[in-house]
Amino acid sequence: MSSLNLKQRLATGTQLVVPGVFDALSAKVATEQGFDVVYMSGFAVAGSLLAKPDIGLVTATEMSERVGQIATAIGPAANLIADGDNGYGNEKNVARLVQSYATAGAQCIQLEDQVSPKRCGHMEGKEVVSLEDAALKIEAAVSSRPNDDFLIMARTDARATHDLSEALDRGEAFLRAGADILFIEAPRSVEELKKIRSTFPDIPLVANMVEDGKTPLLSLDELDSLGYQIVLRPVSALLAVTYCLQQSYASLRQTGALNADSGRLTFAEFNQFVGLNNE
Repeated sequence: MSSLNLKQRLATGTQLVVPGVFDALSAKVATEQGFDVVYMSGFAVAGSLLAKPDIGLVTATEMSERVGQIATAIGPAANLIADGDNGYGNEKNVARLVQSYATAGAQCIQLEDQVSPKRCGHMEGKEVVSLEDAALKIEAAVSSRPNDDFLIMARTDARATHDLSEALDRGEAFLRAGADILFIEAPRSVEELKKIRSTFPDIPLVANMVEDGKTPLLSLDELDSLGYQIVLRPVSALLAVTYCLQQSYASLRQTGALNADSGRLTFAEFNQFVGLNNE
């Protein structure tokens, strides 16, 4: 696993495939499989913590607590990008959230320009704040971070609420405000992905690959050729884990035991994985 921090990883220019995690266990599994950058997905936290949709129900305090749990689980050798939703208020709230996430162990916060309550970027019915208000929040995040190694990922959902042109204008404003990484949410085609890249040729860009979402699911090679350095897979594991839980509990309910074909760890293997011998 790399000992480089996120800023240094981005400086290498290599593509980063970043899986979504939602608790300490999922984060530990991801890093044990070799990922040195993980993404705390707000969608996945809402689903796993509350069994609710991503519609602004999780609080800033709950998100900060989850950041700390995940950061502890992955340790200092891995990097955590943490979803900060819309900052949970005005610029003062954003500043406090940035400080909380940094103290808890994140290396990057993602902030978006939706109104409160927000919605998942691939849902309908979203609204965004004004460009001016959104840029002020990014400025507040930049000015309140502990140092330049803590990165600000600025996201706009304006492609859905307005059009791609508005989303690009917001991207420009976020960069002027000091954002390090740009996240134009939910482009609808390869052509739109190309337009974003040509508009921001020298900026680390995020491609958000959501199963059944609004953006085409492209291969890593295709995204690399398009110039997208950060490839998020925010909900892939959550969807798979939920299906596994459904199958496991259905089998237990029907037969009193797991299906013989179900893959699982042994009791001893799980204890070893979570570090029983180290306690």
